[in-house]
Amino acid sequence: MRAIRRFTVRPVLPTVLAPLGELAGNLRWSWHPATQDVFAAVDPALWESTGHDPVALLGEVGRARLEALAADESFVAQVRSAHEDLTAYLTGDRWYQRRGDTAGPRAIGYFSPEFGIAAVLPQYSGGLGILAGDHLKSASDLGVPIIGVGLLYRHGYFKQALSREGWQQETYPVLDPDALPISLLREQDGTRATISIAMPGGPDLVARIWVASVGRVPLLLLDTDVEGNPDHYIDVTDRLYGGNSEHRLRQELLLGVGGVRALRAYARITGAPEPEVFHTNEGHAGFLGLERIRELTVAEGGPGLDFDTALEVGRASTVFTTHTPVPAGIDRFDRTLVEQYFGDTGATPGVPLDRVLALGSEDYRGGDPAVFNMAVMGFRLAQRANGVSLLHGEVSRGMFNGLWPAFDEAEVPIGSITNGVHAPTWVAREVFELAEGEGADVSSDDTDAFWSAVDTLPGERIWAVKRLLRERLVVDARKRLAGSWANRGATPAELGWIETALDPDVLTIGFARRVPSYKRLTLMLRDPVRLKKLLLDPDRPIQLIIAGKSHPADDGGKRLIQEMVRFADDPEVRHRIAFLPNYDISMALPLYPGCDVWLNNPLRPYEACGTSGMKSALNGGLNLSILDGWWDEWYDGNNGWAIPSADGVDDPDRRDDLEATALYDLIENEVAPRFYDIDSAGVPTRWIEMVRHTLKSLGPKVLATRMVRDYVRDLYQPAAVNARLLNADYQGAAELAAWKKRVRAGWPAVRVEHVESAGLGDAPEVGARMSVRAFVALGELSPEDVQVQLVHGRINSEDELVESDVAPLEVTETYEGGRFRFDVEIALDHSGAFGYTVRVIPSNDLLTSPAELGVVAFA
Repeated sequence: MRAIRRFTVRPVLPTVLAPLGELAGNLRWSWHPATQDVFAAVDPALWESTGHDPVALLGEVGRARLEALAADESFVAQVRSAHEDLTAYLTGDRWYQRRGDTAGPRAIGYFSPEFGIAAVLPQYSGGLGILAGDHLKSASDLGVPIIGVGLLYRHGYFKQALSREGWQQETYPVLDPDALPISLLREQDGTRATISIAMPGGPDLVARIWVASVGRVPLLLLDTDVEGNPDHYIDVTDRLYGGNSEHRLRQELLLGVGGVRALRAYARITGAPEPEVFHTNEGHAGFLGLERIRELTVAEGGPGLDFDTALEVGRASTVFTTHTPVPAGIDRFDRTLVEQYFGDTGATPGVPLDRVLALGSEDYRGGDPAVFNMAVMGFRLAQRANGVSLLHGEVSRGMFNGLWPAFDEAEVPIGSITNGVHAPTWVAREVFELAEGEGADVSSDDTDAFWSAVDTLPGERIWAVKRLLRERLVVDARKRLAGSWANRGATPAELGWIETALDPDVLTIGFARRVPSYKRLTLMLRDPVRLKKLLLDPDRPIQLIIAGKSHPADDGGKRLIQEMVRFADDPEVRHRIAFLPNYDISMALPLYPGCDVWLNNPLRPYEACGTSGMKSALNGGLNLSILDGWWDEWYDGNNGWAIPSADGVDDPDRRDDLEATALYDLIENEVAPRFYDIDSAGVPTRWIEMVRHTLKSLGPKVLATRMVRDYVRDLYQPAAVNARLLNADYQGAAELAAWKKRVRAGWPAVRVEHVESAGLGDAPEVGARMSVRAFVALGELSPEDVQVQLVHGRINSEDELVESDVAPLEVTETYEGGRFRFDVEIALDHSGAFGYTVRVIPSNDLLTSPAELGVVAFA
């Protein structure tokens, strides 16, 4: 029989145990071992069976047990201590407050379609969500005043299982919000707070607002499962990345437009400061910019700005982060669908539809005029944009060069901040305890002491901890293997081999990620005979633990999984290779610390960053990876191994063969020999030295606290400063909008008419000085509107500048008809082929890049 209604009955805790409710309600417990110990002590067996879920634990523990705990003075003291620690964490000054810098934003709205905070809140699919979760947690640790904004999906992402034939199967369990560590945002009178969005053909879409406490950071999650919504509205937040194009558009409308409205409701109800900066984590939330324009132009009680002025106000305070290195990863909607949802009675009434469509238009060479591109809109609505590694920034400048066609790729205004990971979440407790044993304070946000402790640790202790973590992974993997095989229809009589599958003393290589084709899950299977030889080597065997989900609509990815599963099912090797279904946070927590080597072999340069290898490195794992994403940036020859990539080989099969062979060679000739080369104490000393170097060279770099500090310094704070200049009375924004309009209108008359150089003999030498005069026509513009630049440096055989510097020219003479002479003198500071040109670019102190207007005039 099926119940006609479901709800969760909350426990009534004894008064002295009441702080348990607050501890369970703040997700800081997910990265705070001392708080986890409190819940484990409530009922160790129940803690395990609930999957380390405090809310579920408290919901199932018996009344008699709670009364016994209330009478246990030592447990009550443990609860009190954990609660006092949480209170101090939430209220004390941290890095952001101690900076003594008032230029930083009072609050930042951080929008993402998914957030991977903890396994008990399954609102993520992969790397984007985990990165967003780590961003919030690290912001909390640093005291950065971020407010997260996302959606609450009724089914989350799918749970993955395997059929007998190894085919991925998806299920979508229903999540009960009352059983999650979240609470409804309520008005002062106790009624639930809601937002609404006008929809074509009406009625309005209504969503309620849930709040998850991620340490100091509130995370607002919008949910359309509201009484009175039509069924197709209720389904808007049914599942992550599901449905057709229109379904996705509705989700992104809710995230962007609804998210801004949820932020306004949260600030009004709680008194929290309004965000000064808005951060769009990938293009899914890009519609937030349109809602902010609506607020500034036509909303009742707003300032009533014109569109262009509102656009400048919004752009100045918006940061856009792109995460994809492939065009297929960008959301693109049919223009007619966008017209339908943003017409006069649409989501942002009063915002001109033609201006909306222009923001997402692919109106550049090679673009498709029939689609609306969310990433293109993201760049146009943000004054600051970045990729997520140095290489990804470079790739992104190439991908989106069409938006700034007058500029070389190097000057496209897309920077980079390399991703990082939240160490307290991903580093095993035993690794932290190693450093604590050397006197390091791992609770401090200053990590220098942690890394300096690495040199003083005896190799035997490091090796013993890695062996313990490997054994824990093996136990967990066996349990998951047994469950998977049982789900596939195997009987207990068939599964005796699992008891000895995998070995805590064998070199363990991990590979876990989503399964699009470019990540090449099956590259290691290119030569099955050779792989078997590596797995079964009598003296230096390896074992592989593999996991990953394919998007439900991606049959190609499912076939790759099936190919891997069928190989791993082979009785000859199944004790040395395992595919573990349903890769999620709970699996990852023992996986990263337990692996000796983390394998990553994407097709270069399609890995934007890739943070799983960072998590492994922080646990003393060594990376074995193609030079892509973050590894291209921070591999130094001694902190792991770089798989040579066959760039330039056009035949994909041949490229895979070459790179797979290089992978096998590295494992056979370098990785395995070093792992098994042990001294008289049984310690692989050369391996341990690589582990030490990895921790010291990568540890400080791969931290999400470093990443968030970079965002504060390089993006959030400058955005807040610019926004204040424009927002004070909106006069600055109006003047900037008018200036841009005037410059664009006058630009066709701007030209470099003549260039002269002097001071060079027939054979110029290093140190010689060259003077340059440029005669420039500016039409209706003035010299204050522009900068005339000498671009000079090394040239190639095609006379293209390949290494250039820029020197500004100063105006020295004025002529009739808007003509001017500009001069500069430079020293020739290096030998070799040299060249130069002169160009004119718009110049205004409120621009962040010379390419911002997209116009330039060359000699």
